[in-house]
Amino acid sequence: MARNAHPEVTERRILEAARDLFVEKGYEKTTVQNIVDRLGDLSKGAIYHHFKSKEAILDRLNSADWDYSQGLRDQIMAREDLTGLDKLRALFTLAVSNTEHNKLNQAALPMLNDPVCLANNMHFWTADLPEHWLPIIEQGVADGSIPTEYPREAAELIALLTNYWLLPMFYPASPAALRHRVQCIAAMLSAIGVPVFDGKLIEQTTDFYASFDSE
Repeated sequence: MARNAHPEVTERRILEAARDLFVEKGYEKTTVQNIVDRLGDLSKGAIYHHFKSKEAILDRLNSADWDYSQGLRDQIMAREDLTGLDKLRALFTLAVSNTEHNKLNQAALPMLNDPVCLANNMHFWTADLPEHWLPIIEQGVADGSIPTEYPREAAELIALLTNYWLLPMFYPASPAALRHRVQCIAAMLSAIGVPVFDGKLIEQTTDFYASFDSE
């Protein structure tokens, strides 16, 4: 059998086909055979040669999505025309308005019903994700736009509450109740000197989480 001279091309095709199917059908309803059928010229064996499981494909997609988010944060961090608070709002706005990110999250959401997957995500939300937000908050403290004495705690609150407390699968809520919950987070953060949520961002965040399928 001839060696694949461009395995990265094949992997990219598999990832793109799987991403589209996860969005269309949902992660749980998508099979490896569906991916094979969508590609048309690869066997199951070829899929498993590149990815040991369907979960490994989703992990790679989530990793790429995270790398993209980190890249956006770095671009925002590098801007000299914005205060730390401006940058924090800009990053939040990007997070809740990224359609592809939203669709991938919705497709992967049922995996959180698995206790192992949920535990892994909880560890990420509490140990790793705060470091995504902390540098911007610290910059706001330095330039005076975020007058908080609790930069790390604020980063932890943002990471955990926006990835657990606002998810309808854990805390079902009507759009009105969800908006009230976002307003509560806004009030808590403002009380500790991190006034990131203005009225527009509250509405955008509410719409973002309301779009998640809680079933």
